[in-house]
Amino acid sequence: MTGANRHDSMVFEALVDAIPAVPGLPGRPRQKPYKLHADKGYDYRRCREHLSRRGILVRIARRGVESSERLGRNRWVVERTHSWLASFGKLRIGFERRLDTHYALLKLAF
Repeated sequence: MTGANRHDSMVFEALVDAIPAVPGLPGRPRQKPYKLHADKGYDYRRCREHLSRRGILVRIARRGVESSERLGRNRWVVERTHSWLASFGKLRIGFERRLDTHYALLKLAF
C-alpha cells in the first residue's frame, strides 16, 4: 500500500519480489511467474531490467509505440476484480486511514 500521490511503478520491484511461490503442482513450487503483463504505466527501464534479472518474460506495452489493446484479455480480469472490490463501500472510498484496518477489510472482501 502506498499513498495516492505515489506512482505505482515506484513500488514495482517490491511487488514483484513479494509474489509467493505457486503451490499445487507436483514437485518443487515455482518461485516466479513465467511472464508478467503490464500496461504503459510500467514502461520504465528499471521495471524491465528487474523482470529480466529475475528471468521473467516481459510483456509491458511500450509508450508511444504499442497499443494497450493487446493486453485486453489479461487486463479485463484485473479491472473486473477492481470493480468487484469497489462494491464494498469502505474499500471504494478509502475511509480508513490506518493501513492495518484497510488491509483487514481487504482480506474480508476476498
